Amino acid sequence: MSDVRVERLGAAETRLVAERIARAFLVLPAAHWLVPDDSEREDVLADNFEILVGHAMTHGHVHATADRAAVAVWFPQVGDEVPPPADYDTRLAAACGEWVERFRHLDVLFAASHPHAGHHHLAFLAVAPDRQGQGLGSALLRHHHARLDADGVPGYLEASSEIGRDLYARHGYRAREIFRLPDGTPFYPMWREPAGA
Repeated sequence: MSDVRVERLGAAETRLVAERIARAFLVLPAAHWLVPDDSEREDVLADNFEILVGHAMTHGHVHATADRAAVAVWFPQVGDEVPPPADYDTRLAAACGEWVERFRHLDVLFAASHPHAGHHHLAFLAVAPDRQGQGLGSALLRHHHARLDADGVPGYLEASSEIGRDLYARHGYRAREIFRLPDGTPFYPMWREPAGA
């Protein structure tokens, strides 16, 4: 789908992006471990993602297809270190409530596997459930990869499903060492060298 239009979003669309990610991630095993309560899962995920998406509006890149069916959130990890979100611990506790320790545990796992070499970190790539499989996620990846390739910068992500892992592999990402949640649910860290490197 080379005709997909990609737009950079601003802070006014932070909640929309957070809700899009939460809806797309509802089916993932990790989401069920993070928030075991089915009735709370989507709202808690959206509240948590809103912290990170809002931070990316200032310190990263948030892109979407023109119809907002697909979104991508990137954090550059080159040059000066990106500071953590303001009042992160307090905001995380408010967003996640009784499940906050699970989110903190995931943060520790992410930090332990995160590479130190310069790169752009794809924190989220999400497509509306009824639009998946139509090439929208690939269009967002190609859009940002063009910039990474031009600048000679690698990409990094943590895939949360085998479907995601396979999608990213088709876009040049290579698997690193898997890590797991306490219930055994795997995450697949992946690294992409820029084209021509």
